[in-house]
Amino acid sequence: MITHKKYRTYKWLHRRNNRRRILLIICFLIIMLLVLSLFSAAQNKQDKKTLSPQQVMEIVKQFHPVAKQADIFIEKAKADVTIAKGMFDPVLKNESAQKTFDGTDYYLYNRPELSIPTWFGVEVSTGLEKLSGSRTSPEETLGETSYFGISIPLAKNLLMDKRSAALQTAKIYRTASEAEKRNMLNNLLLDAMKSYWQWAQQYQVYKILTDAVRVNEKRVQFVKSAFQLGDRPAIDTTEALTQLQNFELLQSQAWLDFQNTGLDLSVYLWTAETQPYNLPEIIIPATDLQTINLNAAIIPDLDNLLSAARINHPELVLYNFKLDVLGIEKKLKFQELLPVVNFKYNQLGRGYDVLKTATGPLFANNFQYGLSLGIPLRLSQGRGEYRKAKLNITETQLQQSQKQLQIENKVKSYYNELITLKSQIILQEKAYKNYFALQRGEEIRFQTGESSLFLINARENKTLEALQKLQELKAKFFKTENVLQWAAGNLL
Repeated sequence: MITHKKYRTYKWLHRRNNRRRILLIICFLIIMLLVLSLFSAAQNKQDKKTLSPQQVMEIVKQFHPVAKQADIFIEKAKADVTIAKGMFDPVLKNESAQKTFDGTDYYLYNRPELSIPTWFGVEVSTGLEKLSGSRTSPEETLGETSYFGISIPLAKNLLMDKRSAALQTAKIYRTASEAEKRNMLNNLLLDAMKSYWQWAQQYQVYKILTDAVRVNEKRVQFVKSAFQLGDRPAIDTTEALTQLQNFELLQSQAWLDFQNTGLDLSVYLWTAETQPYNLPEIIIPATDLQTINLNAAIIPDLDNLLSAARINHPELVLYNFKLDVLGIEKKLKFQELLPVVNFKYNQLGRGYDVLKTATGPLFANNFQYGLSLGIPLRLSQGRGEYRKAKLNITETQLQQSQKQLQIENKVKSYYNELITLKSQIILQEKAYKNYFALQRGEEIRFQTGESSLFLINARENKTLEALQKLQELKAKFFKTENVLQWAAGNLL
């Protein structure tokens, strides 16, 4: 006969065996879920493609419309040089005219001429002339003649004239267009890198919350099984389900933010055919912020950055070119202070061979010359223009000094921020490890019946917040590193 005590013992043993059986089933299910999740993760990893920051920079530099506009800007500057050189092209011209009235041949002439400008205001010319008629000017020479001559400005426009100034200016702008391109790319790449790291950060947030959802799904199943065994109250199932639903909501929002930041990044991604490219869902950031250890990250040397910025920063280099242009303008304005003294000489020859018929000293026979002089008595315009040109140089030098100071302060500011972020990341990593240790401790206590699901959820929330903050700081570190190089003009 089974006593009441033996029945209770038997019932307890039977319940314990059932619990063991259910726990074994739960463990088996958890192991299967882990295997399936690892297989799924490996499969997803094979299906997904990655995009690195270096790839983004190359795509932007090669295919972005702004980068191509910078190339067009350079080509236009080269075209301006060609245009300016056109003012020094040799000119071949011909004048022909004839007049006949009431049977009288007044005149008939034909005058082909070749003129060759030079770089210093001197112009060389040669030509032929054929003149006939009974009513020609007495200053003209009848018959066939030829000449070879030169025109020289002896004061104003000798060393610098408008043609030379335009050509030198065009050449400076051609070289400056390269610096302008670097400046455009420097700014463009900064915006692209900011979008990339924002995209990478949002992917990490989504990844963290996805892992949290997976863990809480298993926890809900575990708590439900424990409730069915009588080990946990019904309220624990509600507590676990509420935590799961909260993470699912956050996961949905993180996925939306990841997609939207991908659209922002797509603004900077173009194809070789100059077509916009939208990032598909299978492309993820190549940079895994969770696995990156920035404790040993090398901070660029501040002195080297400042030195490079002073020498190579595109905006400062553009000021140098601007000063070169103003220097040419100053030289040109100085010409207004000089008197006009122009000398022109032609060696004449009978027939079409000037070299054979032109003999003797230059001013002995068969020559033509002219000399013109002129100067404003007060030189008011010249003095004003020259003074204004010098003031423009002084103004630009002050602007350049101010810009250099602003650039140096930006470099120092972002350098300080980068150092601080590195320290904050080290502290945040320690904080995350501590939060995670507290969570694991609470989970162990929960398994022994010494804690509650509410405390586990609270610990887990703090751990996830610390982990997300850590990824945010890492992304901000890379952003600041890019901004630091941008401030120094080196983000190329």
